[in-house]
Amino acid sequence: MKIAILGSGNGGCTAAADWALLGHEVYLWDFEQFKDNIAGINAKGGIQAQGAIEGFGKLAYAGHDLQKTLNQADFIQVIGPAYATDAFAKACKPYLKKGQIVCVSPSSGAGAIKFKNALGVNIEDDSFIISEISTLPYACRVKTPGEVEVFLKLTGGLYLAALPAKYTEKVYDIFKLAYPRASMANSLFMTMLQTGNTIIHPSVTLLNAGRIESTKGDFYFYEDGATPATGRLMEALDNEKLVLSDVLEAGIIRDTKIKLDQGYNAEESYETGYRTAPGFKGIKAQSNLDTRYMNEDVGYGLVFLSDLGRRFGVPTPVTDAVILVASIIMKRDYKKEAALTLSSLGLGDYSLEQLKRLFNR
Repeated sequence: MKIAILGSGNGGCTAAADWALLGHEVYLWDFEQFKDNIAGINAKGGIQAQGAIEGFGKLAYAGHDLQKTLNQADFIQVIGPAYATDAFAKACKPYLKKGQIVCVSPSSGAGAIKFKNALGVNIEDDSFIISEISTLPYACRVKTPGEVEVFLKLTGGLYLAALPAKYTEKVYDIFKLAYPRASMANSLFMTMLQTGNTIIHPSVTLLNAGRIESTKGDFYFYEDGATPATGRLMEALDNEKLVLSDVLEAGIIRDTKIKLDQGYNAEESYETGYRTAPGFKGIKAQSNLDTRYMNEDVGYGLVFLSDLGRRFGVPTPVTDAVILVASIIMKRDYKKEAALTLSSLGLGDYSLEQLKRLFNR
């Protein structure tokens, strides 16, 4: 199959290597601002993976020609942070053909909806099959351009949903070729909200902010940073999300449970499970605070949870407090920016029952 990977960051490069090692024809594309990543891959002729995935993935193409990348692609995997989804979709708009399958990976920013909006098609339109997954299938880092270290490829706890929902099984039949332990979600709400990033990254970052600034990230994010106190903040955030899930009928799984399924954690504990997690071992902290751990996971993820809670009558005091503290230390107002809300998605006038009808399989 021809697989198009959009994005040359940690996840994009790992996915490209993975699909190539599985015998597929892989085309990797990114914007020209990431020309160094692309040049490094072309210099090697592909991507060398080590760790949970081992081997050299030879690519059919790596470059900046999006028309060539998308042409007759059987599966298009868009891999990047939430704030890049619009840019990817707008870049694809002139070249995407009706019936092609896109998977936004992951969907921490309501990826399928945002992608459709940026294409300029109605959310219920089925000309393009746009899907999303609940979390990135890997814990990984690019070591140098053309070389990735894969700490973990998920062993479970990975969910996929399509928009419209009736196409979920069709997308899943392709997706499972690389991710056989993935599952079909019953609701798009699940893939939008299941990611643990929104409870983990802000908690560890905020409670280790001084350490990040003073050491420039010279410590292990999980092993050193995910202390028992940090775990208690994660738990409080997760508890609010679980209450919201019940109202939305999203079927969210408690994060400590799903981390066992995914292979990250070895014990079902907020206080100790993340710092002892084999799947997080060896991951260094970020070098500064101005990263996606704040700008994506607070600015999009937690703001969206707060907005859903306000709209559907679920109190979110801990979520709101974390957004406030993050806004103070980052000198920006994440709530006022409203990067991800029902209104920004064009769903402000939808009732809960209408959303369930649209999102549930």
